[in-house]
Amino acid sequence: MKKSLCLGVVALCLASAPPTAFAEWQAVEKEAPYVISGQTGAELYASIGERGPKAGMGRAIAHTNFKLTWTRKYEEQGGACVLTTAKPKLIITYTLPKPARSLPSGVRENWEVFIDGVRKHELVHGDFIKEMVRAIEQATLGLTVPDDPKCRKIRTVMTERLGALSKTQRQRSRDFDQVELTAGGNIHQLILRLVNGP
Repeated sequence: MKKSLCLGVVALCLASAPPTAFAEWQAVEKEAPYVISGQTGAELYASIGERGPKAGMGRAIAHTNFKLTWTRKYEEQGGACVLTTAKPKLIITYTLPKPARSLPSGVRENWEVFIDGVRKHELVHGDFIKEMVRAIEQATLGLTVPDDPKCRKIRTVMTERLGALSKTQRQRSRDFDQVELTAGGNIHQLILRLVNGP
């Protein structure tokens, strides 16, 4: 059995292989809170801006990362190489803000609405990642490359297929963020409600 590793940040991942039957698997999903300070919505949001996960040139409210490894088995069959086993292990981590202290009434209720909406947003990114892994399975399990008795060519063929799947997942995430974060979008509305509240 060979293992390959793939790390991602709501986006990028290469690895995978196809066999006869799809493996039963389930993603492990966990939250990793980062602590923020403040007792008003505006203070909490300012703290997110100072302490949130880095994203490009600035910081994000929340972040979805993943680690993907594959257990793969290649078999030589009549001079061809066949990928007969491809079992993924997927760990998705959602980084979300968490107030350091309990919040006063009014602020607490607004915070709950805000963080619930942000969590749901990140879970959509998680769904995109899980869908990508399933697509990788379908695109590679049972893959057969002729005249490849040492199973070297098959890796090049798989990399080409996986590049397109990874690119599709990244674009879906970017498109989703654009809709949610632009003026009037869901996350934008949540931010306004938090900052303009008590």
